Amino acid sequence: MQFHIFRKQSIQNYLGKDIKFSKTMNALDLMSLGVGAVIGTGIFILPGTVAATTAGPGVSLSFMVAAIVCALAGMCYAEFASAIPVAGSAYSYGNIVYGEFTGWIIGWALILEYMLSVATVAAGWSSYFSSFISPFGLKIPKAVSGPMNLSHGVYFDLISVLIILVISILLSRGMKNSIKINVVAVFIKMAIILIFIFVGMQFIKPSNYHPFLPYHASGVIKGATTVFFAFLGFDVVSSSAAEVKNPKKNMPLGIIGTLAIAAVLYFGVSIVLTGMVKYTKLNVANPVAFALQYVHQDWVAELLSFGAMLGMATMMLTMIYSSSRLIYAMARDGLLPASFSKLDKKHNSPQNALVAVTIIIALSAAFFSVDQLANLVNFGTLFAFTLVSFGILKLRKRTDIVNDGFKVPGYPYLPIISGLICIFMICHLSSEVYLMAAIWLILGTVIYFVYGYRHSQLEHE
Repeated sequence: MQFHIFRKQSIQNYLGKDIKFSKTMNALDLMSLGVGAVIGTGIFILPGTVAATTAGPGVSLSFMVAAIVCALAGMCYAEFASAIPVAGSAYSYGNIVYGEFTGWIIGWALILEYMLSVATVAAGWSSYFSSFISPFGLKIPKAVSGPMNLSHGVYFDLISVLIILVISILLSRGMKNSIKINVVAVFIKMAIILIFIFVGMQFIKPSNYHPFLPYHASGVIKGATTVFFAFLGFDVVSSSAAEVKNPKKNMPLGIIGTLAIAAVLYFGVSIVLTGMVKYTKLNVANPVAFALQYVHQDWVAELLSFGAMLGMATMMLTMIYSSSRLIYAMARDGLLPASFSKLDKKHNSPQNALVAVTIIIALSAAFFSVDQLANLVNFGTLFAFTLVSFGILKLRKRTDIVNDGFKVPGYPYLPIISGLICIFMICHLSSEVYLMAAIWLILGTVIYFVYGYRHSQLEHE
């Protein structure tokens, strides 16, 4: 039996199937999705801890370096989204330019990224919610207050399951309504961050910036490798290409706009935070709230906890949405059961895929402590970034794909530099992550050859 694992999908085939989606999103909607995914609790934690341990006040420069690195990958995503405006993000791009097996492996890695990140954030949301209601004399029963720990009498995390269900129900009612709510939530979250910046500016002491680079330039670079992960999530914007009005124009605006907004907010929080409090004091669990309490602005600290919850909720909405579109795209191609690719008639959205994603994420968040697995999210993302970056070289050689929209400047150098930087980042992950990633990829390979290859749409053409 001869295997053709690198057979390629045609863009016309994808466009023909994805035409059933309702095209309701514009550039602002895409930016709200992207900012919703990128700006989470990290903005309230990373600037302080990285300043204290790695970069000093120069952490603001670390964020700028990381933003530039992400912008390289972001431009590669933007060119793909402009040239191939279909559902499935990097999975679909991989299928078209590399071939089916490579596309499947990218998709399998992204499933890990999207679903695991939601389960992790849901657990964090549950903790914040418990803290938020405690001043009102309310308390979550111990038996349902966290991941399974029978020795402590804890069975599952009820709150994380409930927030996942609420968000999934919202998404099941169609993207038009979900996007409206997400836009409002993102604007409130950004307003809270801007309030911190504005209030904090009143308490900046220039002496706190000296020395600005206590760990030298190497500390700034090391800090950039850490805060790089604060920008991850912008790639989910490309998952929505099939539901976007004028994707050639709006997709690049959504991706690059997301990174620009995130960079400005991270830079602003970093520079204000390290000006308010000496960097040596910021190695605490919640440095932004600590800084506000340090200058006796407790009311803003309370507001920040609400902003953190809102930030996590928008991130979960974006990732659950992206997961369902990824499952839809893989089922559309026959690599997963066809029932996941069916769109409901009322909202033109893949309800079966959404239900499957919700169940898997809810069970993960309810019973498992996913702290140890969080770095796997980074592997899945960087793996996809690498192949998307180098994929631009193959995309430009395709005469059958016409792109009169956005193109990466500085071709071929910038895509190559982007791919090499992503490989550099992967090399800085722990050996434990390599082992777990290898197990996940081997499992994905087995599923492809046992089910996906034989049921692939390309097998029956």
